[in-house]
Amino acid sequence: MSLYVIDDHPLVRQAIGMLLRRIHPASKVVELDRYSELQAALIKNGEPELFVLDLLLPGIKGASAISEIKGMYPNTPLVVFSAMPAGEAKEACLEAGADLYIEKTSSSNDISSAIQGLLQVDEEGDEEALPSPTGDTKLSKRQKQLILMLDRGLSNRDIAAELNISEHTVKVHLWRLFRRLGVKSRTQTLHFARSRGLLMS
Repeated sequence: MSLYVIDDHPLVRQAIGMLLRRIHPASKVVELDRYSELQAALIKNGEPELFVLDLLLPGIKGASAISEIKGMYPNTPLVVFSAMPAGEAKEACLEAGADLYIEKTSSSNDISSAIQGLLQVDEEGDEEALPSPTGDTKLSKRQKQLILMLDRGLSNRDIAAELNISEHTVKVHLWRLFRRLGVKSRTQTLHFARSRGLLMS
């Protein structure tokens, strides 16, 4: 399994590569400066465990690279690491399938915590998903736990404290839950859960 970093700025690419080697030493880190090199790199270095890519890559428009990668590897976590401020860019990336959007101005501790949280969530995702009472939506134990916490009105900080995880990890859990349910907010999540019998009315 390999971790792929795609960024045309050598210093940024090397810095992210070093960070990934530190937080996930068991995996091979593959650094690429162009998106067009990815297919050959995948053949050479094996199945991806994580993608980290710049939003503004040469020869690629906007979030199209995200859509292409997620089309090939829908279950592999993907992080966008961008110089563009969060806002519309972040929304477009998450809509295209990205699991996390990190601004390049973020501190190294925040970046490390966010990526660690994402990899932790992905490993937890390997557990068998539980079918809902309606049989049409599969949720992991952690996702069902999150829904109950949202119903209690807990904030991200409260959830993090109760589960003994970082707030970054909570955000990743919530993004994945929203995507699994096809919703975009806590309110929509609770409405979905009640309508499917996942919560008492």
